[in-house]
Amino acid sequence: MRRLLRLLTFVLFLALLGSYLLWTQLRPSGHYLSDLRSELALDRGEPGARGNLLGIQPELFAGDYQSRDRLELKFAAYLEKARAAGLLNARTVVVLPEHVGTWLLLSGEKPEVYQASSLREAMTWMAASNPLRLGLAWLAARGDDRLTDALLRMKARRMANDYQTLFGGLARRFGVTLVAGSIILPEPRLEAGQLRVGQGPLYNVSLVFGSDGEPLGQPQRKHRPTNAERPFLAAAADDELQPLETPAGRLGVLIGADADQPQLHVLLRRQGVQLLAVPAFLAANPHHPPQDDSTLGRLAENAPAPAIAVFMGCRLWELGCGGRSLVVTPLEAQHAEVGSGARLINLWL
Repeated sequence: MRRLLRLLTFVLFLALLGSYLLWTQLRPSGHYLSDLRSELALDRGEPGARGNLLGIQPELFAGDYQSRDRLELKFAAYLEKARAAGLLNARTVVVLPEHVGTWLLLSGEKPEVYQASSLREAMTWMAASNPLRLGLAWLAARGDDRLTDALLRMKARRMANDYQTLFGGLARRFGVTLVAGSIILPEPRLEAGQLRVGQGPLYNVSLVFGSDGEPLGQPQRKHRPTNAERPFLAAAADDELQPLETPAGRLGVLIGADADQPQLHVLLRRQGVQLLAVPAFLAANPHHPPQDDSTLGRLAENAPAPAIAVFMGCRLWELGCGGRSLVVTPLEAQHAEVGSGARLINLWL
């Protein structure tokens, strides 16, 4: 009898384990509607031969990241609106916000992730539905926040491919230079034109795509991670700044809080940049976006060239993000007005 009970217990365990493993492989795609509208919130200068800096401050929800195609649909709608308004040309440099690529971590997950009531609950569902992959990534994780590190490593290759395919494709489709915000990846690098990941530290990086959809230069790493990022992110050295040649001129890119570092502006000025893009991110109450971002307090006084800083608008579970996007010229600095929905911010050069 005891042998029979042990056998039945073992069979039941195998059945439960098999059901769990089968559940982890299921990825049903639910019906989802998202607002594709946007409005021109700020338009400075006059159209000319030099082109323009065009910032897109999107409004993104967890469900927008369910697949790369859904996210592409949203950004394509924003760019179509800009094209209809006469804001796209061969010399346009489009700038997306910081971490717009990082949330590709959510792509291809279970509906429970997008329907979660909090970020912690969503991360728990992700961990439960990817046990083997997360376990392997955990072994390579480092830093004080190992769960976040492991989740990002677990999806790194897919995230890198989705990031390049999505934003490189949009640059080619609309014939513009595109600063693709930023994404967190382990030791990212370009090899034969492809974005690859390694086994080393996590970096917050931005990649710029030309109008042919191909990357321009190596990924630009963030130099000054924020307090929230330091538990799992490494920092770049100051000498890693790399201006890029674009149809609109020599472009510099500073990610988020890097724009508040005067020494980086000095380096860019020495390197002869003619325009500056600042992908930015600021966590906020989703119902009451902040009016200003102190991490960009020195941008207006230090910018070596006409500049645009673009924030991400989001409502990701209890996490909101906002901020007022900003344009800077030698004569003035002006914030876009806070409002609901996606916003376009344009600066003619």
